[in-house]
Amino acid sequence: MPPDASFDATVARLVAAGCVAAHEEAAELLAVAADAAAIETMIVRREQGEPLPWITGTVTFGGRVVQVDPGVYVPRFQTEDLARRAVERLPVGGAAVDLCTGAGAIAVLLQAEVPTALVIGIDRDARAAACARRNGVPVIVADVAIPVPLARRSGFDLVTAVAPYVPTDDLRYLPADVQRYEPRATLDGGSDGLDLVRAVVAAAAGLLRPGGWLLTEIGGDQVDALAPTLRGAGFDGAEPWYDEDGDLRGIAAPLA
Repeated sequence: MPPDASFDATVARLVAAGCVAAHEEAAELLAVAADAAAIETMIVRREQGEPLPWITGTVTFGGRVVQVDPGVYVPRFQTEDLARRAVERLPVGGAAVDLCTGAGAIAVLLQAEVPTALVIGIDRDARAAACARRNGVPVIVADVAIPVPLARRSGFDLVTAVAPYVPTDDLRYLPADVQRYEPRATLDGGSDGLDLVRAVVAAAAGLLRPGGWLLTEIGGDQVDALAPTLRGAGFDGAEPWYDEDGDLRGIAAPLA
């Protein structure tokens, strides 16, 4: 490639655009670009703030390469913690449902780590469902706010979800590029951030066997706010987990 498409030049442009992992991003872009014209187009898209996985077409999640189409929620590396905890709770030969599956990243990891298990994704966005299917995840297009069209005689062992949980008034604090590009429906959780999470709890209660686990992402001070919903749905307490900075990342709750 000509000098203007070199690694150093690409890094410099990404740094100027505010990309905090410019070296890693430059390597990803150059690895998939067919020629100088392609890399130039990709750099411009990234300079404008478009998510890197929408440009390269993939993201690495839990050591697995996951396809991500433009317009589909980008799996965050922070969600890998939920996925690893879910793997620990999915028995050999068990069954799991990944609500709000998006590109299917959690389901992909569950399938890889527990290959004898049945793993099904649910998402209301047909575009996301198509993306997850290309990642090898069986997906049903449905809204978790209505009864999930799944039945299993013995119930499911595990339900996972990364539903939108950012309070509406807090959306303005998200990075500008996230606000500009990522679908609001995948971010906006309503007044207290828990509108769809409560629907997830209700759906999980109807899917799980007694003793089965719900794992869902939440944040801030949402543990206490969600507790009445969990109790009312029949869940026996909740085990929160936190990141290395002490911030709440999610809860795991067993169905009584």
